[in-house]
Formats: sequence, C-alpha cells, structure tokens
Amino acid sequence: MRVAIVGSGGREHALARALLRSPRVQRVLALPGSDGMAASGVECLGGDPLDLDDAVRRLAARRVDLVVVGPEAPLVAGLADRLEAAGIAVFGPRQAAARIEGSKAFAKAFMARHGIPTAAGRVFDDPAEAEDFLRRNPGPWVVKADGLAAGKGVFVCADAAAARAAVHRLMRQGALGTAGRRVVIEERLEGREVSVLAITDGERVHPLAPARDYKRLADGDRGPNTGGMGAFSPVPDVTSELLDQIRRRILEPAVAGLAAEGRPFRGVLYAGLMLTAAGPQVLEFNCRWGDPEAQVLIPRLATDLAALCWEVATGRLPAAAPTWWPDAAVCVVLAAPGYPDEPARGLPITGLEEAAALPGVWIDHAGTRREGGRWVTAGGRVVGVTARGPTLAEARRRAYEAVARIDFPGRQFRRDITLDVPGPDGPTAARG
Repeated sequence: MRVAIVGSGGREHALARALLRSPRVQRVLALPGSDGMAASGVECLGGDPLDLDDAVRRLAARRVDLVVVGPEAPLVAGLADRLEAAGIAVFGPRQAAARIEGSKAFAKAFMARHGIPTAAGRVFDDPAEAEDFLRRNPGPWVVKADGLAAGKGVFVCADAAAARAAVHRLMRQGALGTAGRRVVIEERLEGREVSVLAITDGERVHPLAPARDYKRLADGDRGPNTGGMGAFSPVPDVTSELLDQIRRRILEPAVAGLAAEGRPFRGVLYAGLMLTAAGPQVLEFNCRWGDPEAQVLIPRLATDLAALCWEVATGRLPAAAPTWWPDAAVCVVLAAPGYPDEPARGLPITGLEEAAALPGVWIDHAGTRREGGRWVTAGGRVVGVTARGPTLAEARRRAYEAVARIDFPGRQFRRDITLDVPGPDGPTAARG
C-alpha cells in the first residue's frame, strides 16, 4: 500500500516509524509532514490539512491507498468525509462522529443519553450565568472550553474563585477564541487518571493497552495544562478485570451510541478516565490517537499497524484483538522555553543523533526543523524521547539517559515520569 499520514507532530512521527516497518507498505507519505519525518524516509507533501480541497487533491494525485489522520482538527473539519467521497480509505472518523471531541458540551450530553459514567456538569453560554453559578456552588470544579484547544482548554480549579477566573479568561477575555465562548463546568473528580484507547470499525471494539500521560507542565502536576509532557505503558494499577469493565461500561456503549445516532465511528476512540472510588468515569473523549500516548503504545504494538488501520478503514476489523510486546515503554517530552504560551523558536538542538543511537530508544520529532545543517526548535513540544525496556523502571532509565544527551537553551521537561507508579516499578525502583 501507499499510506499517507496527516499531521506533523510527534504522534505522526511515531505512526510513520511503525508504518515504514510494515511489509504491507510500499511508501509512506505525510501531509504536511516535517523535517524529522523526512529524515526517517517519509515523503512530505506540504500543504495544510485544514484546506480540505487542497489536501484531498494532493493525496489523490499521489494515488494513496490509505490515509491515517493524526490530529483532531482535520477530523472535526470533515476531512474523513471528503476522502471517502474521493474513494480513498481513511483511518479516522467522519465529522459527525468526531464531534465527540470537537464539542465538550455535545460529549457531556451524549454520555448522559447513553448512561456512560462521567462527572456531573453544566454547560454555559453566558459568562454572567456561569459566574453566578460558581458563587452559589463553591466546588471544587473543572472548567473546560467547549471547542478544540490543543489540550490547553481544561482548568482544574482548587476553588470557586479559580473557576471564576478561568471563566473570565475564556468567556470574557477570549483567551482561546471561539473554542471558549461556551464552557462546561463539571465536578472535580478524585482518583488516578488513565488513558484507554480503543480501535473500532464502528461495530467491533478492541481496547488497546492502557497508558498514563502527564498533562501538567511541571513535576508534581504543577503548572498549566499542556498537550502532554510524557506517558508510560503498561499501567500496573489497571488490571485485566478493570480494563474489561472499561470496555463494557464505557467504550462499547460509546461506539454503539454513536452508531445508533447515525454517527458511526471508525478509527481510534480515546477515553481519558479518572479511576474513582465509584469506578472509572470519563473525563473526555477524543477522536484520534493521544499524543504522547501514541508514542508509548505504538512501540509496544506487536500487531502490524498498517494491517490494523486498513481493517478499521474498510470496516473489517477481525474478532481477534491486537497483540502486544511484553516490554514497557516510557516517553519524556522536551519542550521549548515559553511553552505552552509562547514557545521560543529557532533555538539550536544538539545530541539528537547520540540519543537515538542508544539501545531501545526512539526520538519522535514534534516541533523541529532543519536549518543550515542543524536542528532547531520550531514548536512548543520539541521532541518526544521514548524508550522500551523489560520493566517500567528500566524503560524510564533508558529514556532519561537519552534525555541527558539532548540539549537546547531553556529546555523544559518533567523529571517525575513513572515516579507515581505503585508497586515494584514505582518510585524506589525507578530512582534506582
């Protein structure tokens, strides 16, 4: 097959690496792609994934058999619909199904209609009404922008004053533009977070291995929310029994509910969950691979990724679930100074080749470009450093050994990935 990836970030680089290894794939292309992907052997087409007419023309001209869409914005804009209309198989949901990520208010109402466990919440279009609600109800609350915000539209608030400040920033100051004109205010749940993604062709649902990501910028879950500063898989506190419960109570009802509403979902359905005392509850649904969850799931996937994507895209997902390598994987994201608000660009990066040469290590380029024979920063999250190992502790050791080889002025990264893991792979083993 000739397979094209839509996107240019670390998630798309990880997808490209796996597709390049597949015996079913003749060529991997990317729209727009990146210098990092090009260095891995991907043919980069340029263009803008949100210019749907141009994107479809470019992909059709290259006689692409299958398109794997990485980011959410093109899916919410309807790229999958346009590709299908052009006769191109696509791994990713149509616009109607992608709304489960495109609108937090829609997702909240959808979960209520289908009995999917989630936090109690309300939707507000008027900032005065939202602020009055928060004065009368001290919380604690989580305030969410309704629309797409690249992982930066969620404000976990310690008290009602902080929640009112988030409402003011979103609805009155327009910090996230149209994405924040409507907000969801919901109960703040307590527990441990986990990401469980599922491959589905609209009927069959196969949960993938659980992963845990780190959304806050700084160690100890401090600082602003980001697109994700690291991840690991497997997650020791998610047992096979708990994963089966998540499949039965959350993933299968969501896929069946979307189909019943005329929104069949083909691709990866991402469930961000809180493991509470009352059981798993949904924090958010996404319509695509997580980033950086993809960077730790894809290296562990033993099933051929190209075959899996083709089976989903053509509605023929087999009954057998994907298989996994037993190794653990850990990803640490290196971000530019100023991220997530105004990341610095053009800073020279050193050590990428030395880090990539270490055993069991992969470097996924997220925000880099090649300039004058050297790598420089070109985005907020610059690279993801992923390592595999027989245990989480060993994968962590390898990842941070590689991180130590990479440098650029003002780099930011978390030093506590996996340190909150209970059991033999927890802090004591990891620090060793």
